[in-house]
Amino acid sequence: MKKAGELLSQIIDGKILSAVEGHSRLCACWRTITAKHRIAAAADHARIVHLDRHILLIETDHPGWIQILQTKQRELLHEFQRGFPDLLINGVSFRLSRKPLTDIPSADESEEQGLAESAEEPKIETTTPYAAEKMDGDLRETFKRLEQHIILRNNMSKKRT
Repeated sequence: MKKAGELLSQIIDGKILSAVEGHSRLCACWRTITAKHRIAAAADHARIVHLDRHILLIETDHPGWIQILQTKQRELLHEFQRGFPDLLINGVSFRLSRKPLTDIPSADESEEQGLAESAEEPKIETTTPYAAEKMDGDLRETFKRLEQHIILRNNMSKKRT
């Protein structure tokens, strides 16, 4: 009986396999590359999503992280080209994520998340035709995250005083 790896290697072409390995290595070194360029915190708020037509797409959870990464765009591109010449990366592009990044939160983020979950949710009454029930799902999620961030910030300021 053959192992799954042997069957897969027979099915998948060697070029495809090496490309997948290259992409995997690229994503795995994201944290190291950001640390090297003194933007280590960006690794928790951005991730490599896709490589298409030799353009590397990086997704962030906030527009501010896009601006920070854009200040280092040339250095990041050079690092990717030097570290992964076989991927032929010609450019780096950024976009805002529609969903929260699913990386494991740091210790500080875990504590903040616990505080946010323990806080009571304020009741928001709307009488306009733009009530929450009529909102698009993504917009509703955005407002919900904003509301949680405000609650968290208020709890953190109360905790400090």
